[in-house]
Amino acid sequence: MSRVLVTGATGFIGRHALEPLVGAGHDVHALSRRAAPPHSPAGVHWHGGDLLADSASVVEHVLPDRLLHLAWYAEHGRFWTSTENVRWVEATLGLVRAFAAAGGVRAVCAGTCAEYDWTTDGKALAEDSPQRPSTLYGAAKHATHQVLEAAAGELGIELGWGRVFFLYGPDEDERRLVASVAGALARGERAETGAGNQRRDLMHVGDVGAAFAALVESDVRGAVNVASGEDRTLREVIEAIGRAAGRPDLLDIGALPPRPGDPEALVADVTRLREEVGFRPRVALDEGLAATVEWWRARMAAS
Repeated sequence: MSRVLVTGATGFIGRHALEPLVGAGHDVHALSRRAAPPHSPAGVHWHGGDLLADSASVVEHVLPDRLLHLAWYAEHGRFWTSTENVRWVEATLGLVRAFAAAGGVRAVCAGTCAEYDWTTDGKALAEDSPQRPSTLYGAAKHATHQVLEAAAGELGIELGWGRVFFLYGPDEDERRLVASVAGALARGERAETGAGNQRRDLMHVGDVGAAFAALVESDVRGAVNVASGEDRTLREVIEAIGRAAGRPDLLDIGALPPRPGDPEALVADVTRLREEVGFRPRVALDEGLAATVEWWRARMAAS
């Protein structure tokens, strides 16, 4: 049995990585600045702590064999350009150094598709595709990966780096696309969106959490795209939400202007995830969108 420390354990992805890790037989220790959630999986040991203030004490207390580092600054809209990203580079490097010094052997960290060059021709992005981040967030993640990759041998650890594409599901920030449309329709309100011509790769957050758990369990090193590998236009996604809610009449597609610099296509090549990690998504997109609509309906009914 490995002892796994999970940071960002109450976050959008983190809460979905805990159960798969417990189910695989790991001794799971979760770190969060917030209180443990009421429906935490049985067997998870919770620790309070702030990685920005002290990244070493919890590691020295837990002495984990494996690390799943998901914590980062994620305030919607602001994380792209916030200098908080710089603080998280520093905190992440300190955390991994402390983990290695405490005898840890395998660290898996969350990266992002924003590390890639978004001006390419729209082909599926593989892990060796050009990396030329256009945002501070992407640059911070990319720089962190480069430093840790170069240092892993000297630190005596294995390093896995999961590049997350686009995710959706329960508890998503309502300012994001899927949640904004599903929430509006659940309230019986019009949902204004852009034209939706962009092609994106969406994955249910439950599958994203499970994919990270699988990456922790594996011995795969380096970058791995965490995505579905499916190519859908955002218009198709929006229309699927409308059908699931039974309110396509409330969709106002094209009401919002396009966002400057929004790339035409961001779709992942998931060969490494499927063939080396051995993970395939379990939740089909239409099924996941329908479940998300039902979650928003239940939330509206309870409020």
